[in-house]
Amino acid sequence: MKHSAMAGLFITAALLASPVFAADKDLCAANIQQISDFVDSAPSLPENSLDNVKAALEKSKAAQAAGNDKDCVEITSGMITKMQIRNPTRN
Repeated sequence: MKHSAMAGLFITAALLASPVFAADKDLCAANIQQISDFVDSAPSLPENSLDNVKAALEKSKAAQAAGNDKDCVEITSGMITKMQIRNPTRN
């Protein structure tokens, strides 16, 4: 499972480095889905940490709705990295 997490990080990094803006839209949606799945699975995190994840999810959805895919990707990628650091056994 850790291998798939590492692969996901490399793919994310490759897409972030890509100049193709359409990739930002797809990555934004994929990252939002990954964070939503994480929240729905309700890992045993302190309530404050889970609230931070939910806040980032709402902020990224607002950026996506505004058409600001670059901000959405920045928010979601940062949160996914934090999720993986705090709970490495999930991926």
